[in-house]
Amino acid sequence: MERTDARFAVANAVVSISAVAFLGWLILLNRGVASDLDLSFVPALNAVLNATSAVLLVAAVSAIKKGDRETHKRLVLGALVSSALFLSGYVAYHAVHGDTRFAGEGAAKVAYLVLLASHVILSIAVLPMIFTCLYLAAQERFETHRKVARWTFPIWLYVSVTGVIVFFVLRGSRG
Repeated sequence: MERTDARFAVANAVVSISAVAFLGWLILLNRGVASDLDLSFVPALNAVLNATSAVLLVAAVSAIKKGDRETHKRLVLGALVSSALFLSGYVAYHAVHGDTRFAGEGAAKVAYLVLLASHVILSIAVLPMIFTCLYLAAQERFETHRKVARWTFPIWLYVSVTGVIVFFVLRGSRG
């Protein structure tokens, strides 16, 4: 492993583990801060940002299949920005309002929790994969980038789409 690759691997691990630890604290331990700030609009905005990421990812794959690297690059960076804006909104909302509970019961709650668990677990896994794809592309190591992207794309797409579904399921469970 090259020295640059080793540094990237360490940085990727530190950033990814720190992000997961912070989000774990935010959701599991934080109960919301005392604030008059009303961020109730953020979950809907985040659903739009997740949907935007999904559309941009599909368009990026279409562009690269047509051999249009420049458009592919712009679309992936757009998806990354949209996902980063989502994450910023997610952190702000949960910092102020705390966790959002599913109001349903029985089989509906079990189905929701399975969906949520797959969404959360894969969102944790995809973060370092996204960073790895970006790093490999920046290094112009396109063959390896393509191999990692074949796994990253469907997971990132799943996380984006299930983020939208989680929003609507939570909204529907409130009546």
